[in-house]
Amino acid sequence: MLHFKSKILLLPGLGNSGQQHWQSYWEKQFPEFVRVQQRDWENPVCDEWISVIDEKVNEYSHNEVILAAHSLACSTVVHWAKKYKRIIKGALLVGPSDTEASTYSPGTTGFVPVPLIKLPFKTIVIASSDDYYVSIERARFFAQCWGSDLINIGSAGHINVAAGFGPWPDGLIYLKQLDIL
Repeated sequence: MLHFKSKILLLPGLGNSGQQHWQSYWEKQFPEFVRVQQRDWENPVCDEWISVIDEKVNEYSHNEVILAAHSLACSTVVHWAKKYKRIIKGALLVGPSDTEASTYSPGTTGFVPVPLIKLPFKTIVIASSDDYYVSIERARFFAQCWGSDLINIGSAGHINVAAGFGPWPDGLIYLKQLDIL
C-alpha cells in the first residue's frame, strides 16, 4: 500500500466529485488527503474558490502541500498561484477543463482567461486524447505554459466516473511522483 508523507488537498471541479469519483475513493483511503469544500459547487466564482484554497493551504506548512485537482479546479490552481504566489510542494492537474472553449459549461464566473503562467512549483498535467472538456492540443499548450510535465493517458474521456474512473490506482502513482520530491 502506498504511503504519502505530504498533505494532499483534493480539489474537485464543477459539481464536486461524487462518491464513485477517484477523489472520493482517495479521500476515504488516505487520512492525509483532505477535500477542500467550496461554498457553491454549481455556480462557482473564481475569486471565492481561490480564497478557500488559500485558507486551506495556509493551515499547513506550504512545502508539505500537494494539490490534487480535477477539471475546473486545475485552472483554479493556476488562478490561485497567480494571485497568492505561494510555493507548495506540487500539484497534480487532472483533466484540466478549457474554460475558454465553446463546449465549456455555462455558470462559472471569473475563470477566463486561463492564466498562461509558469507555475512556481512542480506540476503534472494528466490529460486524455478524447476529453470533451479539453482537446489534447490545448492540454499540451496549458502544460507547456504552466511548466508542467504532461502525461497523455490515451482515450480516457474526462478522467471521471462517466469515463470509468473509480479508485484509479494509476493516478495515485502519478501523485506519488510529486510526494517523493
